[in-house]
Amino acid sequence: MSGVPLDPVYGPPDAELPGEWPYTRGPYASMYRSKLWTMRQFAGFGTAVDTNERFRELLRSGGSGLSTAFDMPTLMGRDSDHPLARGEVGRAGVAVDTLADVEDLFSGIDLGTVTTSMTINSAAAIVLAMYVVLADRSGVDRRRLGGTIQNDILKEYQAQKEYVFPPRPSLRLVTDVVRFCETELPRWHPISISGYHIREAGSTAAQELAFTLANGFAYVEAIRATGLEVDQFAPRLSFFFNAHIDFFEEIAKFRAGRRIWARWMRDRYGATDARAMQLRFHTQTAGVSLTAQQPEVNIARVAIEALAGVLGGTQSLHTDAFDEALALPTESSARIALRTQQVVAHETGVAHVADPLGGSWFVESLTDELERRAEAVFAHLERLGDGSMLDGVVAAIEEGWFQAEIADSAYRFQRKLDAGRFVVVGVNGFTDGDETRPPTLYIDPAVEARQLARLAAVKHQRGNRKVDAALSRIRAEAADPCTNLMPAFIEAAGAYATVGEIVAVLEQTFGAWNESARV
Repeated sequence: MSGVPLDPVYGPPDAELPGEWPYTRGPYASMYRSKLWTMRQFAGFGTAVDTNERFRELLRSGGSGLSTAFDMPTLMGRDSDHPLARGEVGRAGVAVDTLADVEDLFSGIDLGTVTTSMTINSAAAIVLAMYVVLADRSGVDRRRLGGTIQNDILKEYQAQKEYVFPPRPSLRLVTDVVRFCETELPRWHPISISGYHIREAGSTAAQELAFTLANGFAYVEAIRATGLEVDQFAPRLSFFFNAHIDFFEEIAKFRAGRRIWARWMRDRYGATDARAMQLRFHTQTAGVSLTAQQPEVNIARVAIEALAGVLGGTQSLHTDAFDEALALPTESSARIALRTQQVVAHETGVAHVADPLGGSWFVESLTDELERRAEAVFAHLERLGDGSMLDGVVAAIEEGWFQAEIADSAYRFQRKLDAGRFVVVGVNGFTDGDETRPPTLYIDPAVEARQLARLAAVKHQRGNRKVDAALSRIRAEAADPCTNLMPAFIEAAGAYATVGEIVAVLEQTFGAWNESARV
C-alpha cells in the first residue's frame, strides 16, 4: 500500500525456491501471484433442492467451487426410509438416495465448468457413479468433469467412523475409483486423503500430518498392486488438511507435509513426474476450535486459521461459519465466511509473495521438528507391516492403535483446558458477554417427509427390472476382486437404484465392519 516494490520470492541465491523439489516452499513457483486458491465453501442440508439453492447463492457471492456435505444416512450407505435414518434425514448434510436427488442437487449448474468436491467415503463410488450419469445425460463429456471425491476410507476407521465394510474390501472400492478415473475422468481427483477428520477427533498437528501421509502411502501401495504405475495416478491424488488455531505450527505442518511426500514418492515409490511428487491440498478451518460461547469471536478464529492455510500454501480453502458450533450455517453466516477468504485474498497482500515466511528461524525449526515426529510414526507402521506401509496401516487400524493415539491426545488436551493451562476465549477465560445467541439455521422435520415422498415416487416410477438386473450384476462382480465395479455402479445409478440398495448388495459379499476395543 506504500508503493514498496516486492519480489516474487525472497531468500538467498542458493536457497530452495517455491516450485522446486522437495516443494517445502510450495508446489508452484508463482503460487498465488498467478492464481488464487479456490474458494470452495462446504454446503449441504435438507433436500437436494434446498442445497441447490445454497450452491447457487455461494456461486453468486464469488465462490469458485462447490463442496457437498451429505447427511449421515447417505454417508453410512442407508436410504432415507431406513429405520436407522429416522430423525437424521437432511440434518447434517443433504439427503441423496438416488440419481433423482443428484439431478436436483446440480440443477442449473454446468458440470463442465464448475469443479465439485464431494465429502463421502463408504458410498463414494456409488455417488460418483450418479454424478457421471448426470454428466452423460447433460451432454457433458466425462473428460471435462473436474472435482474431487473424498473416497478416503482409512481415516474413517481411525477417526470419523463412517464405515460400512471391512478395510480390505473397502480399499478395493477406493482403487476401483482410481482406475476408473485414470481412463474416464482425467481431470478428477479420485481420493482426497484427509487429515481434517483425524484432527477434529482430537489428534495433534504432528499426528494429523503423520497419520494422513501414512494413509497416502498405503493408498499408493494399494493402487500400484492393481498394475498402475505411480506416475500414472499420483498426480491426481490430493490431500485435505485442518487449519487449526496454533498459527505457526499449522504453517510448519503444511510445509513439512510437502517435503515428506516429495521425498517418499521419489525415493520409496520411484516417481519421476514432478506432479506425482507435489503434495497439493485443500484446507478447512478447524470446526473443533469454534465455540458455542460468544460465537461471534469465531469470526476472528476463522480469519487467523484461514491465513495460516494461505501462508502454508493451500490450493483451496473452506472457511467455517461462526455459528457452526450451534447449527449448520445460515446463508448470512456462510457469506461472512466466504467474505473472510476474500479479505485475506484481496486486502492483506499475502498473495503477492510466494512462501513469505520461508527462512524464518522459528518456522523452519518447527517444520523440521514436525517432519521428525512424522518419520517416527512411519517407522512404527513399517515395523507393524513388515516393511509395507499398507499392511502396517491396516494392522494399526485392526488393533486400534490409531484410535487409541487420537483418544489419548484428545484427553491430554482436555486436561490442559480443565486445568487452565490452555485458554479458550469465552470458554475457560474472558467469559463475560455470553448472553445472546445468533439466529441459527432450522431444519424443519417436514424436510424428512418431503425426502421420503421423493424417494417413494422414484421407486414407483422407475423400471424395477432394470434395477434388479443392475443389482444382480453388482452382486456377481463384487465376488470377483479383479473386476472394476464402477461400470456396474453406473448402470445401477442410471436405473435409479438407491444408495442403500447398492450398499446392501455389497454387504452380502464384503461383510460389515465392527470396531473392537483395543486390548
